[in-house]
Amino acid sequence: MNFTYPKSERLKSKNTIDLLFTEGKSVSKYPLRLVYVPVNLPDEESIKMGVSVSKKYFKKAVDRNYFKRVLRETYRLNKQLLYPTGEQRYAFMLFYQTSERLPYAEIEEKTKQLFQKFVAQIASISPQ
Repeated sequence: MNFTYPKSERLKSKNTIDLLFTEGKSVSKYPLRLVYVPVNLPDEESIKMGVSVSKKYFKKAVDRNYFKRVLRETYRLNKQLLYPTGEQRYAFMLFYQTSERLPYAEIEEKTKQLFQKFVAQIASISPQ
């Protein structure tokens, strides 16, 4: 498995981000929330991922940036959990939704649980 987070996987399209907030579905595992929407992507791309930490919870940019780095790292190390989603391609946005400063190990464990919950939800929705 390739444990990278290349530019091609980064969610930067304003149209896709707008689509996530209007039509996206979500899965939550405290303190994380994953919003996703199926999208049409080129063949070499299967996932687009973005992260967000609210200014509501962390007023200082240095704190928000720290948690965004942590979320990107936990995604990078555990993204293989998202690949059994079949041929459908998705855009994701991962949110950190608490003012608690959880340790990295706990955030990583919650990320794994969140990704597994997403895969289970997709498996129950999509016809086999």
